[in-house]
Amino acid sequence: MDFDHLESVLRRLALEAGDKIMEIYQADDFEVRSKSDDSPVTAADEAADAIISAGLAAEFPGTLVVTEEQAASHSKSAKDFLIVDPLDGTKEFVKRRGDFTVNIAYVQGGVPVRGVVYAPARGRLFYTDTSGASIEETGPFEKAARGPMVRLGVSSPDNGALMIVASKSHRDQATDDYISKYSAKDMKSAGSSLKFCLVATGEADIYPRLGRTMEWDTAAGHAVVNGAGGRVVRFDDHTPLTYGKDGYENPFFIAYAPGVDLKAP
Repeated sequence: MDFDHLESVLRRLALEAGDKIMEIYQADDFEVRSKSDDSPVTAADEAADAIISAGLAAEFPGTLVVTEEQAASHSKSAKDFLIVDPLDGTKEFVKRRGDFTVNIAYVQGGVPVRGVVYAPARGRLFYTDTSGASIEETGPFEKAARGPMVRLGVSSPDNGALMIVASKSHRDQATDDYISKYSAKDMKSAGSSLKFCLVATGEADIYPRLGRTMEWDTAAGHAVVNGAGGRVVRFDDHTPLTYGKDGYENPFFIAYAPGVDLKAP
């Protein structure tokens, strides 16, 4: 894979998809339907998927693209592949709360080595550069040229006063019980893959997820955490979270800054 070209394409497609999402988001009304698993889908999900899928197919012919919105792609597999969630946080989108993201990642040998997370309503753009290091670019975002960038690095955590981030829409008692094992300085809630990005920027020390997720939900954020020096591990045994699993379904997991004293389940 040409990582210079990959970085440029993923960034551009995320911005293009974000523009289309915001066009629909700012409309007076939009249709919300339910998929077979009862999760919501909107015209924004489908329009963003069309932009990204076509762009990836044109730029990387022969590379498998797995995307949430195309069920046929979920039965395919490859050692190296691109994986897409064109609109992560559809519930946040529908409720007009802003915490939704565009996510595109490249997985190599089970590891998400490159990724982009764009939160168009928040004006935040995170991605891995050609070396795999994670950056946040500040807007306005031009398609043809990168703007000012900040290199990301995870926190140096204080286990007596941790910053914890958890899901805004999927918080449950099991998550609260696990969080209670830590000494928390503060608690944040965020939607979509922004939780990974808060770990990558050092705004949070740990993000535990005790709920169902798919690989397209996590791969891009995982890449950004990795590129900032963080880690993402399985909840049950603290081994690295891997990709390309049957059905692309994840186990529970924890994203964190090294130095956090992880607690057993």
